[in-house]
Amino acid sequence: MPRYPIVHATRDSKTGSSFLHVEQIDLEFANGERRTYERLKGSGLGAVIIVPMLDDETVLLIREYGAGVDRYELGLPKGRLDRDETVEQGADRELKEEVGYGARKLKILHNLSLSPSYMTHMAHVVLAQDLYPERLEGDEPEPLEVVPWKLADLHTLVARDDVTEGRSIAALFLAREYLAGRLQLS
Repeated sequence: MPRYPIVHATRDSKTGSSFLHVEQIDLEFANGERRTYERLKGSGLGAVIIVPMLDDETVLLIREYGAGVDRYELGLPKGRLDRDETVEQGADRELKEEVGYGARKLKILHNLSLSPSYMTHMAHVVLAQDLYPERLEGDEPEPLEVVPWKLADLHTLVARDDVTEGRSIAALFLAREYLAGRLQLS
């Protein structure tokens, strides 16, 4: 295992915005090479991405507008954790807000990074089972369309032009493998 770089300094970059917090890190690598890296610093307390299973074979997806790609995308419900909220509580709240279901059974499967070279942001992948109808008011600007999808047809889902969000794709594969008994969790 390589030795971690030495961090000589960390400071806020002047190139941030009200939405993005950019941080500069002065690093020294094991070979003596020094570099300054920039990364987007995560805000908030973390995030969740939920794999809601309506039954043993059917996942519930949502269709939501993505401003970054200027189109509607089909993916999993997700959101930021609120203060004093556990991962499971945040996943259940987001599920109720975005899909209109709560879950009696929640299991943290894994954590996913979006871009580990440039971002500190991590999302907890949570499998939600034993669903029941319950809706909470969310912060979405419009109602989200809920789309049931057979997990056995994951190969056709990921080939669609409106399914490009990497965390959703990875979370669906993690859930499929866990449910099939091929993914062992520690």
